[in-house]
Amino acid sequence: MAGPLPDDKYKSRDRRLTDSSTMVEAQSPVSCRKAIPSSPATVEEEEEEPRQNASARLANPLADYTHEELEDMGAAYAQKYIRGTDDDVRAFRQGAVLAQDPHCYDTYQALSSEDREIIRVEFLKKWHQPALLYLVMVLCSTCAAVQGMDETVINGAQLFFSGPFGIKGNDSRSTWLLGLVNSAPYLCCAFVGCWMTVPFNHWFGRRGTIFVSCTISVVTVLWQSFTNSWWHMFIARFAVGFGVGTMSATVPIYAAETAPPAIRGALVMQWQLWTAFGIMLGYMADLAFYKVPDLGGIPGLNWRLMLGSAMVPALGVCCFVFLCPESPRWYMGRGRHEKAYASMIRLRFSKVQAARDIFYMHVLLEAEATLKAGGVKAAELFTVPRNRRALVASEILMFMQQFCGINVIAYYSSHIFEQANYSDTAALSASMGFGIISFLFAIPAVKTIDTFGRRNLLLTTIPFMALCLFFTGFSFLIPEETAYKARIACITAGIYLFGMVYSPGEGPVPFVYSAEAYPLYVRGYGMSLATATTWFFNFLLAITWPSMRAAFGDTGGFSWYAIWNLVGWVLVLLFVPETKGKTLEELDQVFSVSTRAHARYGMRQVPYFCRRYVLFQSDVEPPRLPLAEDEVERAHREETTYPAVVTSTMATSLARDRATKRPMTSADEKV
Repeated sequence: MAGPLPDDKYKSRDRRLTDSSTMVEAQSPVSCRKAIPSSPATVEEEEEEPRQNASARLANPLADYTHEELEDMGAAYAQKYIRGTDDDVRAFRQGAVLAQDPHCYDTYQALSSEDREIIRVEFLKKWHQPALLYLVMVLCSTCAAVQGMDETVINGAQLFFSGPFGIKGNDSRSTWLLGLVNSAPYLCCAFVGCWMTVPFNHWFGRRGTIFVSCTISVVTVLWQSFTNSWWHMFIARFAVGFGVGTMSATVPIYAAETAPPAIRGALVMQWQLWTAFGIMLGYMADLAFYKVPDLGGIPGLNWRLMLGSAMVPALGVCCFVFLCPESPRWYMGRGRHEKAYASMIRLRFSKVQAARDIFYMHVLLEAEATLKAGGVKAAELFTVPRNRRALVASEILMFMQQFCGINVIAYYSSHIFEQANYSDTAALSASMGFGIISFLFAIPAVKTIDTFGRRNLLLTTIPFMALCLFFTGFSFLIPEETAYKARIACITAGIYLFGMVYSPGEGPVPFVYSAEAYPLYVRGYGMSLATATTWFFNFLLAITWPSMRAAFGDTGGFSWYAIWNLVGWVLVLLFVPETKGKTLEELDQVFSVSTRAHARYGMRQVPYFCRRYVLFQSDVEPPRLPLAEDEVERAHREETTYPAVVTSTMATSLARDRATKRPMTSADEKV
């Protein structure tokens, strides 16, 4: 990480961020703590204090500078790190001012009319982006299709290879081995593939890692189509996980690091949208090759073509991945500022936009650097409170993405529809219908994930997912002899309705959330853990469903996952904060709110919802989001230790409020 800017006269101005309108001079967190009765700080609190103060600074570390000072800072940064032309220095002078307040483009006179119009369009038309950014979208989408196709081509292929491989029966051996073969890639993803993300990204960068993972996918997907026994199929499919695991952890990070904040959620969620598209393509491939006869003495040519078809999107990615720019944040994390700026220019319309984003990124990363505890990065996911809160939220979502029951349908829908007495072709056709629905209903999330919000989408859709699974499970109890058509209609409707509510909520949100939740210095480790979690529980679902269905029936199996959806709704309500509309670095503020404070906020939402939307009481005030002011007041009232992060966060809030002329609140006066 690069050091601070060379001009010492600006270093002292960081202390203004801890000033408040009621303080005579800038105070350290220790001196602020003296104003409030508290117990002595522990060693752990003293070690944590610098990281908490730095986290608070991330609200807007440039808020207290004048335009002239910002222009000088931008020019100093450009001269030290960029070493470009006079036009680049000009861009950084202006970009530094816009980094403080991007909305001041109309009043900042130094901007040219052309740059002012470009930035105005940026705010008014958020999808008006350079062509290369759309190429990044295509790259991420095609990578997702690789995963989606592999998930569903096995769905149709297992109807054919399970018999010759001796794993078609309902006995315990056959059900467990069939589950093991289906789940092999996800076992590898969870324990090996995802954990290769950090070294691969370090060695090859984001683009290089995507290229390597897709190359592995091409080779291994082709390999599994040449197998001749269940154990050979298991080995080949296990190897598929080396590519899919690394790719699934890298692509969402790459998308998050290249996208502007206004469309970051929508761009990252392309992973789930196009995974659904790949699922649909996989079902189509199953139907397309279903009736292919064995030619040239090749037994099972149809299922071999089904499995091999999943290599097509991976091969396409290998052909154009290096046409896309490398992640600017990846370059910045290695101190390669000039390359980061060059990459950002390719992703924005003007140099001023690129300079604005690079300069702000640099300032935020400087503050973020003080969050590093100096120990083992992987351990800091658990030892640093800000990271730990992000970890808890991310793990909840990744766990629920699987235990909501979606991949039971994705991997075994053909068998499920067969249990409803569909023919093979009818079962595959019904499965393809589920794939089409999953893709189409994921499209609205491109807009809603950045407007309605991540958390709101989950709290709205998860209860309906539980209801759909209960409905589907109990539909299997409809007597087949007397109500055959009603039984089939209800089972199909329940599965399709489940896909409709899963696709805009629990489908895209977990990967978007996990890609943005962690600070840069542990983002690779955090995303690796997140994807390892989802793949591990993916493996559990895939390996246990055949035996679970044999033991408890379809009704018991679907009800089991319906109950887990209800548990997941409570976990989201209490422990998953909203992250929409924040820059990747500003999310440090979101995760600085204590877990207890957010859980209290979630509990207050329940009676509000009941009174507002069930009893239709229009005069009910919604509960407030947990803010630093609330924790300040509570700490003072309870005479507990005054956390440094609260002091610094509140002081930063006051500094920003002075700039916007917001009246002082009672909570401000108490501080």
